[in-house]
Parts: sequence; structure tokens; C-alpha cells
Amino acid sequence: MNDGQIAGYIAEFNKVYPNITVEFEGITDYAQDSLTRLTGSKDWGDMLGIPQVEASEFATYFTPMGSLETLSEIYNFADAKAFDGVVYGIPSTGNAQGIVYNKAVFEKAGITELPKTPAEFIDALKAIKEKTDAIPLYTNYAAGWTMGAWDAYIGGSATGNANYINNDIVTEKDPFSNKAEGVGPYAVYKILYDAVANGLIEEDYTTTDWEGCKVMINNGEIGCMVLGSWAFSQMRDAGPNGADIGYMSFPITVDGKQYASAGADYCYAINKNATVENQTATMVFIKWMTHESGFAYNEGGIPINKDGKYPDLYAAFDGIEFVPDTAAVDQQLVDDLNNDSMVLLNRAGDKKIQEIIEHAFNGTKTFDEIMADWNEAWTTAQEDLSIEVK
Repeated sequence: MNDGQIAGYIAEFNKVYPNITVEFEGITDYAQDSLTRLTGSKDWGDMLGIPQVEASEFATYFTPMGSLETLSEIYNFADAKAFDGVVYGIPSTGNAQGIVYNKAVFEKAGITELPKTPAEFIDALKAIKEKTDAIPLYTNYAAGWTMGAWDAYIGGSATGNANYINNDIVTEKDPFSNKAEGVGPYAVYKILYDAVANGLIEEDYTTTDWEGCKVMINNGEIGCMVLGSWAFSQMRDAGPNGADIGYMSFPITVDGKQYASAGADYCYAINKNATVENQTATMVFIKWMTHESGFAYNEGGIPINKDGKYPDLYAAFDGIEFVPDTAAVDQQLVDDLNNDSMVLLNRAGDKKIQEIIEHAFNGTKTFDEIMADWNEAWTTAQEDLSIEVK
């Protein structure tokens, strides 16, 4: 965004609102650095994309934007940063969860149909390794935060159940067990383990380069990466081969049908400690970004305003049902369960995903042993929180 892209949006905004000055800062390790600033000072700016803050703490930092009931009529994913019926953040764009890939690499490998199951996906990676010089699956291990992407697939994409990730899993017994072949959380994480164990990733996962991988996949040096649809435009625009970049659904099929989890990207929030004047100006900017700027469309995202247009990249999702994860009935309980178990689903739990890579690469734990550890931690936390397991 520091290459002039955000500056371009601001210039367009100032044509309509010349008296509002917008200053911005791009941060590479945004997830951690923004959280450190937020919790360390009241003077972190007027606006940010909400990092991993527990929902019960939203009111500590952010200005309420309105009722969930009202804003749900205007915005998709309005419940993403809501608590007790109050919205504290408006999504910048929406994401479908799939895989960004290089069409030319897939074609060279002889892959004529996009894989729809874990077995088909692993076979596709093997074909890329055998028939091309590209890295089949680039893990982005070293970046850390990129590992958290894997959690986003265990809900709607892996089950077809919008209620799974924020509600059903809370009371489920041993959710990380292999309960049905090729579906559910077990199947999602096993894809990564099997890819690593079969040598279908980079030679040295500790030296991956987040910025560099964008150019690499554009140049055909990488077959695919597991990232949300927000990544599509970055890979497309990283070099001269943008037409080679595609986006496909995650390779899991549930009862003969494919699903794609969909939800909010970072949500714009306003500092409750900012002046009233700055809060008002910031709200004007947020409304312009979501309704007038075209940002979501330009970034390959699901539109935030209800009447927005879907970009062409979703053509590959024809026949695939989008599944927006429903909000938690008890968000505090979800947060407590994640924290107590230290599994941290969708909550900066990237270390646990890195450990899957480490164990698969070094042969120090089988995949079933890893999942057994997670189940044990989850069960203990359920018991400590007096959760009735179904």
C-alpha cells in the first residue's frame, strides 16, 4: 500500500472532502505492531484496522459505530467486530477463503481440473514438483502471521456449516479428530502436514520471504499459496504476469458440494480517545472508503456495502456456496476457550501451524499425535469452563 496506492485513494477522497487531512502509515508486521501500539498508548492515531482484541475489550479502545441491527442492513459482515449488539468496526473488504495459484504452472504440470479434495490437491502438488521447476506449495513459514490463514478454512470451507467455527466447535468433543474422510478441521491441517512430509514445499521453510513470494508466484516460481482472497490482487500486481494468477476454492468437498468460508478482512475502527472533530472526520473517511472508493472491488474482495459488485476473480467459485460464519452466541466463552486451551483458532495462533510444519519436516511427531495434543488441550479447557460437551 506504500507504493502510492493509498495515497491515490486519499487524493480522490480529498476531491470531495478537501478540508480533511489523512495521514497513513504502512506496517509490514501489522498484526503484532498495531496490537502493541493499541494496548500501550491511547494516542495510537484516529483510526486503525482492529487487530486481535477480545470482543469484550472493544469498548475500551473504540468508538461505537451503531447498532448491529441497523448496520447489518447496510454492510456485509457487520457482526465481525460487534459485541452485545453494538458494532465497533466496519470491514474494509470481505474475503473468501481459498488458494491463490499460478495458472501457467498448473497447466505446465498437466493439471486440467482444479482439485476438489485433499487427495487431489496433494496429487496436483506432486505433479508440479515432477513436471516444473516451481515450488508446489509456498508456506510463508517465516512471516508467522501468514500461518494463521489455515484456521480460516476449518469452518464453512471444511464443513459447509456456517455455525461451526464460532458455536458448534465450542461444545464438540475432540474437534480435531478424523471424524469423516476428507472433511473438517482434521482434513484442513493434514493437507499442510502431508505437503511438508512429502517435500512439496520450499527447501528451507525458515527462509521464506513474504514480499518476495509475490514476485515469485507472478513469475511462475511458485505453484500456489494458501491465503485469503485479499492476496490475489497483490500477487497479480507483483509483476508482468498478472493474467497467470488465479484463485480457487479450498480443496474439500462435503457430501458432493464445495463451500467457501467468507468473512470480513480488517475492520476500520475509531479511537474513542480522539477528539470529537477527528472522530467525525474519520467516520466520513470510512464511509467514503466503503461506499465510494471501490477499494473492496479493486482488492479482489467481497463488497462490504450490500449493493457492491463482485470482482471477476470469483468466477472460479461458480457453483461453490459462500458460507459467512455466524457470530458467536457467547463471544466471551469462545475467547476464554481459545485462551485457556492455547489453540487460538483465528486468534494469532500461527505458532501452532508453524509447529505442524516443523514436526512434518523433521519427523518428530505424527499428524495424529499433534491433533491428539490439541484435542487434549481443548477438552481440558472445556472442563475448566464447565462447557457441556455434545
